[in-house]
Amino acid sequence: MSDLLRAPAEIKYAEELDWLESVDDAPKPFSWRLSPKMVRLFILGSERADGLDREISQKWYGDRSFVERSIVTLASDRGLLLIGDPGTGKSWLAELLSAAISRNSTRVVQGTAGTTEDHIKYSWNVSMVISKGQSRESMIPSPIMTAMETGTIGRFEELTRSTSDVQDALISILSEKYISVPEMDSDNIVFAKPGFSVIATANSRDRGVNDLSSALKRRFNFVRIPVVTNKKSEAEIVRFRTEELLRRHRIDLDVPPTLLDVLLQSFADLRASSAAAGSDDEKLESALSSAEQIGVLEDAILHSNFFGERALTARTLASSLVGSLARREPEDLAILNKYLHGVVEPRSKEEGGSWPEFLEGGRDAIATLS
Repeated sequence: MSDLLRAPAEIKYAEELDWLESVDDAPKPFSWRLSPKMVRLFILGSERADGLDREISQKWYGDRSFVERSIVTLASDRGLLLIGDPGTGKSWLAELLSAAISRNSTRVVQGTAGTTEDHIKYSWNVSMVISKGQSRESMIPSPIMTAMETGTIGRFEELTRSTSDVQDALISILSEKYISVPEMDSDNIVFAKPGFSVIATANSRDRGVNDLSSALKRRFNFVRIPVVTNKKSEAEIVRFRTEELLRRHRIDLDVPPTLLDVLLQSFADLRASSAAAGSDDEKLESALSSAEQIGVLEDAILHSNFFGERALTARTLASSLVGSLARREPEDLAILNKYLHGVVEPRSKEEGGSWPEFLEGGRDAIATLS
């Protein structure tokens, strides 16, 4: 829908989901809208061997075993915890799974230090309580409770950022599959219907913020999503997101494949440098994920479109890379400067192409920020 800033997956891909549902004659667990095979196909895209009358686009890039294990987990009575570094596509995979299984991915709780039990259970409409008393009508169900009542998927983003009290409340929901409402004398238990499950995400870099208890860990199946380092897969992800970006902003701008190669190689170099670093001060604060790579490219594209010559250049790309990755002063600037002088400068002399302009743009950006 063009009037939405960001349409959820079930709206964005409604036509595909409708078609898949119409041809899906395989057994479906519980109240699922699609069978497990069709859920996988919706997320990973169709192949010629699938024998479908139309092509289904690939929406998530990664090992198919991660998707299959996630689907199998949700077909059981266990929760699913997607864990990995920032920008590895955990939330996007959770959204796609929810859209394919329940046709609703918006029943989401965002975990923060301010998240309370009310956010995952229920709260009250105060004015209605005053006028009519505490009843189901005056109750405000949380997204998780709504998912329980409808037998659908509830999502919990950044689980490890919420406090232990909130995590303990989730243990009860995942174990007992009901929520008690002690404020009411009757009709005071909300039971989960078949098909209810929880997909949670956790940032592996948040370890130590609010560690998950052993009891909560037992209620989840863990699927660890690694950073994509395969250049071919990463290029597919970046191209897919870039094309989506250009369509959304209605931008007619050419992204030369050579510049995409420069971006991919730069991130690969910086990851290798971080892996070899002896201390955190020698590593960029950025996780150098595919999502951050897309962010760099998006920034460069928008800058080129609005303030440049409506053509993406290596100079603009380098400026965006420095601006996006230099988060600590002076540590990150020093790391990027070392990379430009130690890696990019020799490469620009040996290979030429876009690298000399990329080097010049990076130096200018660092000088501006220093």
